[in-house]
Amino acid sequence: MAVKIDINSVQRDMFIEHAGQPYRVLDYEHVKPGKGQAFVRIKAKNMQTGNVIEITYKSSDTIELADFEQVFAEYSYNDGSNYYFISQQTYEMIPVPAENIAEEIKFLKEGMTVVVFLYKGQPIGIELPKHVELKVIETDPAFKGDTAAGGSKPAKLETGAVVQVPFFVNEGDIIKVDTRKGIYIERVK
Repeated sequence: MAVKIDINSVQRDMFIEHAGQPYRVLDYEHVKPGKGQAFVRIKAKNMQTGNVIEITYKSSDTIELADFEQVFAEYSYNDGSNYYFISQQTYEMIPVPAENIAEEIKFLKEGMTVVVFLYKGQPIGIELPKHVELKVIETDPAFKGDTAAGGSKPAKLETGAVVQVPFFVNEGDIIKVDTRKGIYIERVK
């Protein structure tokens, strides 16, 4: 039996079911118009397709919580079609389809601990740490005077991702990257 909650109890990062699909609440807003009934507008990400939608509910509605489980796991390897993670609790191998984590792959590094999302027992996605430290393997050299006006240049990281970095970052540097936005934060070493 699925758990239902009052729409006014919804919170960010909750997993809900809408039209038979699992969604993660990204943001919500309680709206009380001057005229008419109050409502709740939810911005949610479909955990199977990655699409973000807005859903509007009346304040008297109830919503169904999705049958979700979160497992901490360590990334091990991939075979092209699946990425394999080792559960830190049971030490079982969890295969996650590559198409479900296309965005996350850019910052995924061997040995990294992530959260694997299981929907009705099936792995459908992962969540990376908010920040990761990665090595710059390719970038243009800095030239004297480049830093006077600020600016940035592209840098290829060890995972294959390309991010914009300040001119003073060189090949071999370790940088901290925000995995949610895919942007440079700071140079670590």
